[in-house]
Amino acid sequence: MEKLIYQIALTQIKGIGSITAKTLLAHVGDIEDIFKQTRAQLLKIPQIGEYLVGQLTKERDEAFRRAEREMEFIVKKKITPLFFTDEKYPYRLKECDDAPIIVFTRGNQDFNAGRFVSIVGTRKLTDYGRGLCQQLVADLAQKNITIVSGLAYGADICAHKAALDAGLNTVGVLGHGLDRIYPALHRSTAVKMLSQGALLTEYLSETNPDAPNFLQRNRIVAGLADAVVVIESAKKGGSLSTATLANDYNRDVFAFAGRVGDEFSAGCNTLIKENKAALIESAEDLEKMMGWEISPKGKNAIEPALFTDLSEEEKKVLLLTKDGMHINQIALKMELPISRIAPMLIEMEFKGVIKPLPGSMYRAI
Repeated sequence: MEKLIYQIALTQIKGIGSITAKTLLAHVGDIEDIFKQTRAQLLKIPQIGEYLVGQLTKERDEAFRRAEREMEFIVKKKITPLFFTDEKYPYRLKECDDAPIIVFTRGNQDFNAGRFVSIVGTRKLTDYGRGLCQQLVADLAQKNITIVSGLAYGADICAHKAALDAGLNTVGVLGHGLDRIYPALHRSTAVKMLSQGALLTEYLSETNPDAPNFLQRNRIVAGLADAVVVIESAKKGGSLSTATLANDYNRDVFAFAGRVGDEFSAGCNTLIKENKAALIESAEDLEKMMGWEISPKGKNAIEPALFTDLSEEEKKVLLLTKDGMHINQIALKMELPISRIAPMLIEMEFKGVIKPLPGSMYRAI
């Protein structure tokens, strides 16, 4: 618990964002030691100048007071904090340089199990868009995919409700603390998500749902997913920023096309036209492009003993990837560094027993 206070306190130092915090940790090695470094020691760290050293000194006491207050809230409300070095921190977010160093979550979601699809779109969803969203989620239920969105009006809440109706887990990424729900109209849906998914935020309690926060949270919506789907969007909007972030994170982006001239199809049509999103018309299209199509009957039963030229480690990887798995998760399960896993996967690909999928995923053949 004491370490958590230091972790929260670091986020409260002005000027120290997630990238700088990770730089500090990489050089110092321990979160507590960051606050114990001398001025001279801190100045030797790349990207740490006089200003940040001054901020660490000036704001240290207030940062710890705020962290201690947050600890009381976390314990009282049974919040689960996930620091980026924790095993349960979402491994997909670890791939994103600007991902928050700590997130707070309520619910029963395992962020490192299964496949995740983020669904975004306009807050002024049309009947056409609502139908697309509901059908997409209903069809994805066959794959037991977790649906991620932002609990906002329009496409977000439609995706969450459709997931709950289909029996899928769904994650709402918030632009404020876990002491409130915004918009309040979505509270009943948010409560249901606690037992069928989770609510997640990088913000402490008492944080208001201010506009800049929602732009910030879009990077989590993009980073949490294997694929991002844009349902409907005008030429400008938050969903387009999420699509851009997803492209930057090397996520696969998909969009439903709309009729030329329709206001809330213009953004999707532009994404497709500029090759920033692939055109889909159904969940089947998404599954095929992601390599998630259902294997022929009996093909999922893998017997490693048949592959006599595989090492013991390769046989373990083969079993792990029978339904597809991200390279980071393979490394985590195998308890091996990426530098060891990557060449092993290439070798297995040459042997014809595994194939790469979009988004750094691998699946046994």
